[in-house]
Formats: sequence, C-alpha cells, structure tokens
Amino acid sequence: MEKINIMINGLPGNVANIMAGFAINDDRFHVVPFSLTGQEIEEKTSTIDQTIFKLVKPDTRDDKINTIKSQFAPFIAIDYTHPTAVNSNALFYIQNQIPFVMGTTGGDREQLEQDVKDASTPAVIAPNMAKQIVGFQAMMEYAANTFPDLFQGYTLTVEESHQSWKADTSGTAKAMAGYFNKLGADFDVNDIQMIRDPEVQEKVWKIPREFLTGHGWHTYTLRASDGSALFEFKHNINGRDIYVNGTFDAVLFLKEKLGQPGNSQKLYTMIDVLNKD
Repeated sequence: MEKINIMINGLPGNVANIMAGFAINDDRFHVVPFSLTGQEIEEKTSTIDQTIFKLVKPDTRDDKINTIKSQFAPFIAIDYTHPTAVNSNALFYIQNQIPFVMGTTGGDREQLEQDVKDASTPAVIAPNMAKQIVGFQAMMEYAANTFPDLFQGYTLTVEESHQSWKADTSGTAKAMAGYFNKLGADFDVNDIQMIRDPEVQEKVWKIPREFLTGHGWHTYTLRASDGSALFEFKHNINGRDIYVNGTFDAVLFLKEKLGQPGNSQKLYTMIDVLNKD
C-alpha cells in the first residue's frame, strides 16, 4: 500500500503532538515535516520521535505553502489547532486545494460547512473524531427523529469536563443537547456546565489524576418534572488514543474519495466514515 502524505497542523499543541507521534510510527502514513501553528507560538520547530517539524505561522504560510506542496503534494491536512483558527484554516486549505480532516472544535460551524460545500476541496468535519461516540450520537439522532417529544416536560442538565486549557464548550455536548431538544427538552446550549478546574475534576468528578491533562467526560441528565423518573447518559474518555484512531480512519476515507473521479460530494462527517466501515 502506498503511504499517504499527511500534514498535522497544531504543533506544538497536545493533540497534534499525540497525533504526530502515532502517525510517525504508522506504516500507512508519511508525515510532512511542517505544521501550521499560532502566531503567538515562539518556537520555530517541534521535535517528535526524532522528526523535526518546522512550524509555520499565519503571517508566513502563504509564502511557504507552495514550497511544501512542491515537495510533498498530494497530502491531506489534519487540523488540531485552536477554535479561533478553524474558519481561517479551512479557507486556507480550500484556497490551496488541500483536502483536510477538521478535528478542531469551535469556530463558526455553519460557515465552515458552507465554505466546504461551495469549494472543490473535500473535507471530513466533525465535532468529535471518536467513532464510538459518533455512533452514540447517531443513535440519539435516530431517537430524536423517530420519537420526537419523548422527554417532553423533562428538565435537562448537561455537564462536560475537559483539560483546563480547552477554550470552548464541547462541540459534542452542544450536538447532544440538540438531539435532546428534539426529544422534548427545552435546553439552552449556553447552560452547558463547563468543568475546567483540575481540583474539582479530581476530587468531585473522580477523574484519574494522570488524565486531568487529557480527557473528555460528559453527563446528560433528564429529570421528570414531578421527580418520578430520571434518565442519565454518560460517555467518559480518558486520554486521546480514541480520537487518533478515528482521525486516521477519516484520512483513509478521504483518500478513497479523492480516488473517485466525478464525485461531487465535498463535505463529509464521521457518520460517513462509519457507514464506510
């Protein structure tokens, strides 16, 4: 099997760092030794498993991308940067005809999807790259469409805990709240409780200390108005390995789509990746 060239953007960030570490040792991929990073990053390089990545800032990327493409194209970009960079990065990929997997949450998601639909560059976009969680979301979406107002009159609370530096509310929590609203809950996504305090996470939530710097715990609780019934749904993830596997599956999926001439669809989700399986 010919190796797929991938460019992992977001170094020296934690998720991109983990992605690069796995990809370097994965025979399916050849990792491009460049990574888009934030303007505020002081480092010029990032070294992972003896591979030196040159960090490319927004003010130089327009000049450097042609050099990168001349050496490594075609390649697929994997984006794990920052919520504030989602839309500008997507436009950069589109303008330079770089297929991409957007694992970064946040940004204007409607605009992001519309930009991809209007372009000729395909992408896989999802608020969560863990296939098992995506499958759970698909089940909830089915329930919402099949049994609308099932939980009419119930009160919903949503709590999500992530590492302290995660800047935005969980995209998965927002999506799940939407499904529960279709099921009859009347919930404002602005009421999602974001837990970012490591002391609370360890002592109250009982999250293992070794995963305080990388986890995603979610709890959705539905209570009947008269207190006679309570339903609770949880998905608790420690570490980031589950997201790596899903992201790499998305890359393989996108590579296959690129090999299908005449395919007009450009925007894909992790549901599409799951259906391929």
